[in-house]
Amino acid sequence: MAIGGHEDNINDHRILSEILLLIKKEKKNIEIITAASKYPDEAGETYLKAFEDSNHTVKLMNISDREQTTEESLIKRITKADIIFFTGGSQLRITSILGGSLIEKEILRKYEEEYCVIAGTSAGANFMSETMVYRGEVEEALYKDTINMSAGIGLIDNVVLDTHFVERGRFSRLMQIVCMNSRNTGIGLGEDAGLVIEGGRILRAIGRGITVILDGHQLKYTNVAEIDSHEAIAIENLIIHTIVDGYGYDLGDKKYLKPDDLEKLHKAGNDGITHENS
Repeated sequence: MAIGGHEDNINDHRILSEILLLIKKEKKNIEIITAASKYPDEAGETYLKAFEDSNHTVKLMNISDREQTTEESLIKRITKADIIFFTGGSQLRITSILGGSLIEKEILRKYEEEYCVIAGTSAGANFMSETMVYRGEVEEALYKDTINMSAGIGLIDNVVLDTHFVERGRFSRLMQIVCMNSRNTGIGLGEDAGLVIEGGRILRAIGRGITVILDGHQLKYTNVAEIDSHEAIAIENLIIHTIVDGYGYDLGDKKYLKPDDLEKLHKAGNDGITHENS
């Protein structure tokens, strides 16, 4: 579950409630990781209150340096978690602290071998993809070499996630990333927009916000390889979709999914959901 930031965690809890519904166990173990934030207690407290429920065990995992990532007690907590939630802050803080650590390895093992939910908001969503954008001024973003990228945790391949997308006008920087390698699909999450990623390919939008899909698989031309640094980028035939609550997208088939399409996939069992905990 990737969230674009500023989700409603006070009133209807639409997106956060959906995270809980993805795990069918009556009593859930939830770990809230605040590694992205310079103010971990403050960041974590918001989600402690939002997830608070007598049926669930909710804990804060405040990790501020790499030395903590070797602590056996923290790794055991990850092993037992049904839901692992990353707060916002700086995605580079998450990867610089957790990257290659025993905790990251255990998160990846659970994701690949067990039924669990990895969720995050803002920076906690940005770092989920294999390639991570962490800086780039929007007014310069369609000029070559003005975007900073690094390796993310790699929960989903051939995708680049960006957050606060509509509200901060980040279209141009995600367009640059897609044209540099059109194998990647750009996913721009607006605020109060959530995206459930099912089976590694089916995207299902929830919340009040808008998610933008930038699909480069039919890209006809770009000059990005020929121009010099900071020169303007030309792009031909980049496909743009928007999905909202109840709509989706198939990353494998590059197909837009309307509510009826998603319903058919669920009925056919082709959404990648197994719900082993049910």
